[in-house]
Amino acid sequence: MEIFDLVVGALTTLFTPEHFAFLMLGVILGLMIGVFPGLGGIAGLSLLLPFIYGMDEVSALATLIGLVAVIPTSATFTSVLMGIPGSSSSQATVLDGFALAKQGQASRALGAAFSSSLLGGLFGAIILTFFVQIARPVILIFGSAELFMLAIFGLSMVGSLSGNSVFKGIVACAFGILVGSIGSAPATGEFRMIFGIEYLYDGIPLVVIALSIFAFPEISELFRKESAIAQGAKLGKDGWLSGVKDMIKNKWLALRCAGIGTIVGAIPGMGGSVVDWIAYGHVVQTSKDKSKFGKGDIRGVIAPESANNAKEGGALMPTLLFGIPGSGSMAVFLGGMVLIGIEAGPSMVTSDIDLTYTIIWSLAIANVLGAGLSLLLAGPISKLTEIKFSLLAPFMIMVISFAAFQATKDMADLWMLMLFGVVGIFMKRFGWSRPAFLIGFVLATQAESYLNMSVQFYGWQMFLRPGVLIILALTLLSVYFSRKGTVDENAELMAAETKANINMLPQLLFAVAVVIFVGIAVFDAWQQSFLGGVFPMVIGITAIPFGLYLLYIFLSRQTSSPSVFDAEQAVAEGTFKATWYEPLLWIGGLYLLSMLIGFVPAIIIFFVSFFTLKAKTGWLQTALLTAAGVILLLMFSSFLNLELPQGVFFN
Repeated sequence: MEIFDLVVGALTTLFTPEHFAFLMLGVILGLMIGVFPGLGGIAGLSLLLPFIYGMDEVSALATLIGLVAVIPTSATFTSVLMGIPGSSSSQATVLDGFALAKQGQASRALGAAFSSSLLGGLFGAIILTFFVQIARPVILIFGSAELFMLAIFGLSMVGSLSGNSVFKGIVACAFGILVGSIGSAPATGEFRMIFGIEYLYDGIPLVVIALSIFAFPEISELFRKESAIAQGAKLGKDGWLSGVKDMIKNKWLALRCAGIGTIVGAIPGMGGSVVDWIAYGHVVQTSKDKSKFGKGDIRGVIAPESANNAKEGGALMPTLLFGIPGSGSMAVFLGGMVLIGIEAGPSMVTSDIDLTYTIIWSLAIANVLGAGLSLLLAGPISKLTEIKFSLLAPFMIMVISFAAFQATKDMADLWMLMLFGVVGIFMKRFGWSRPAFLIGFVLATQAESYLNMSVQFYGWQMFLRPGVLIILALTLLSVYFSRKGTVDENAELMAAETKANINMLPQLLFAVAVVIFVGIAVFDAWQQSFLGGVFPMVIGITAIPFGLYLLYIFLSRQTSSPSVFDAEQAVAEGTFKATWYEPLLWIGGLYLLSMLIGFVPAIIIFFVSFFTLKAKTGWLQTALLTAAGVILLLMFSSFLNLELPQGVFFN
């Protein structure tokens, strides 16, 4: 009864006009920030902190919670509509969400996503309401050894996401881990694979890699096809309602993934960058029919979306109870609590337990508000997928460039976006698993850090700890179920591909480039101290035999091997209206101009040139579209106080 009374008290506070109004304000701000890919909760909360200083506790807390709750929800818009990961926790949604959008079912995917987010957020709040009393001992079970094994568990999802070729999947994952190892070693601070480039000292930002590997290839492909995203399909009027029905039909899946999201979110250090992949891997491994995953299976939207909203509630637990942020956004949230005079710690489950319940249920109601507003917008916004892509392309290129630049505020962000964008294009073309690469990249630093700490604290006895053994058993089960089917976005093209006269040279050259990079990583690791180099060296040495076997397949022309694939030679003739490098010339030209004269003048020239020469629009339409793009850019940069690239000649 005590818990019930506390919850009722929290709800009474929640629905006071002042608290509800500021909660709604936070929700609206979160929706605005979330639709801009790459910004996420960290940037949004950081921008909000100066404004809450001096506000009363109720108003400031409500605004903070409203914003942090809905960013994972609104980030779904770009993930589904454009194939651009809206945030680190909506990467997995791209696989099936964008595939559905290309089939003209964008509103259905959004309906399923937002209703799943709503269910996940509410379910997470319910779990936390009863879990908060016993949370401390449960969270304390997870030491560095258990966190290392949890990272390995996340890597085990690679088996389900490796595509038709397990060899490519393993090498892609190792490739991602080694790219994630660039920069300073966690244990010693030694710099690895920086090649004398100052930008690489802190590693490559996740935002840049996610946009490169997923958004860049999709933009390039649509650019070359010169068609609408929905590829001629018409949107159904009841699409979003159909998505809600899909969620209800798969409610037990949504609840399971919400539970996964809450648990993983509550573990300090893991955060939202991995929970969507764990949920996605779970639905693939437990589904009897895996044939549609990666090609437009609605379950591939429901699973990660229900998990990524629930994880925000889970991440609150270590933040409130220990003052240990459960994620990057929670670190900024903790700073906001300090600003308004709230001290995290044991008192949050004793004398201030009513405040804890107010926070938990504010989070739940913010999820309801955010999902409701997003559902209302789903139908109209999904119509973007029917617009000819040549009219959307400049806006999408502007958005991903603007978002990538916010990572470190360095022009190198844009050049790195383009470099790994080319890698992403070739990975998609040759059937290398992009999810496997991204999982490896995300978990690289975490796995290495926790392994180093575990060996120092426990020695190799770490593998005998009960928590480690339990997670190890789950990992082995994950690997076992992964054997029963994998996600492959190119499966249909592979089935239609005629390999008799296939030109092996392009995919051979790409595989050679990847193996050379792995070799360089091993050589670089050899130059480091033992602790600084052992992790990338083990990963590289493990990957090299698989990479060499791939080279053998290509050199010996084993056309029957599932590892042999080239989408460029599998699609029907006339599908692509432009060469693979034409989008790179346009984007490279934009970045070169940005270096010289600044981003705003460069984007004006880019828009005018693109609409005139590529889209063949009239001068009036070109002027209106260019003005709309520039106004949108300046409005967001001014309102959110974000920087734009400055030129050498014009600052």
